[in-house]
Amino acid sequence: MKQKFYDTAEKQEKVILVGVITPNETEEQEKEYLEELQFLVETAGGFTVRHFTQKMQRPERATFVGTGKLEEIKAFVDSEEIDIVVFDDELSPSQLRNIENELQVKILDRSNLILDIFAGRAQSAQAKSQVELAQLQYLLPRLTRMWTHLERQKGGIGMRGPGESQIETDRRLILNKISLLKEKLKQIDRQNETQRKNRNQLVRVALVGYTNVGKSTIMNMISKSEVFAENKLFATLDTTVRKVVIENLPFLLSDTVGFIRKLPHHLVECFKSTLDEVREADILVHVVDVSHPNFEDQIRTVNETLKELGAVDKQTITVFNKIDAYKPVQTSPEEHAAQLTLEDFEQSWMGKNNSPAIFISALKKENVEEFRKLLYDKVVTIHMHRYPYDKLLY
Repeated sequence: MKQKFYDTAEKQEKVILVGVITPNETEEQEKEYLEELQFLVETAGGFTVRHFTQKMQRPERATFVGTGKLEEIKAFVDSEEIDIVVFDDELSPSQLRNIENELQVKILDRSNLILDIFAGRAQSAQAKSQVELAQLQYLLPRLTRMWTHLERQKGGIGMRGPGESQIETDRRLILNKISLLKEKLKQIDRQNETQRKNRNQLVRVALVGYTNVGKSTIMNMISKSEVFAENKLFATLDTTVRKVVIENLPFLLSDTVGFIRKLPHHLVECFKSTLDEVREADILVHVVDVSHPNFEDQIRTVNETLKELGAVDKQTITVFNKIDAYKPVQTSPEEHAAQLTLEDFEQSWMGKNNSPAIFISALKKENVEEFRKLLYDKVVTIHMHRYPYDKLLY
């Protein structure tokens, strides 16, 4: 008898992305936003087949895009057997319901996708509780829509975390769960506060920046530790703190979760306690991926998030990372732009407008010693001010 073999490998879900170009956005900006959304889909384990965009004054109240565009999307979904449609903005409960009724496939918005990635990345009890709290707060107003959807027990992107285990619950039980999670997080916060007080005698430095700019690589390089680093969004979710010694001077270095455009409000609120490391740091090291074509927008996003956290006025070193991958702007297709030298970078607007600034390649270990020296100078200045009689270190 011929033996049958079954493919048990997890099927990669096929995804299409949908965005709206409003009058205050350019087509180039929307293209970049959807490319970032595609990177989020890849991080979650999906495969993007196509992007759909529509120019509108504002998103349609009932279906986000116009009826003609929705029909075009439906035809493509049916013909290409698409599994998921992801929208590049947060959808209202009624929009989610109307779009799902029309397309008859799984519908996710940007917030839900980011929450799903966080659910897969959370390692510590605190991070898991924070993500679950954010997911339940997101789920609560969408309860009716999610109910029938979750009864199918489907897995895949957007279905990780509390969703699968909370099918039988009702609004009252979810509210009780939210209350319990908030209490649990308060208890963890109290424990963390005690730990931070015990570390208060050392100068504290926090790495901040957009997601996937190389913070964890720099953490590993400076602290000589092994923090998980990967070319994916939100590779690091839990805050990692390491004791670092440069020239006999010890200080604490923390790696924090990366920021991103349109970070879900629930997630910002839930992760504020984790970002206490940022608020209580003496020095912020703002890491920028200078090779990214829209790094200026990423700098603005990080500064806005720092402002929301009340940490925008802290002493900051701007580290322009990935200079080895930087591609100068070409004025014409025929022109071959020469690679910038370190001196070129330092004399550019980036160096002059972000003082103190340093240009490095963490991957290639380029200009790393200069960065360590700049960091040491800043730390020693604070240490001398805090402990003027502790002269044995300098």
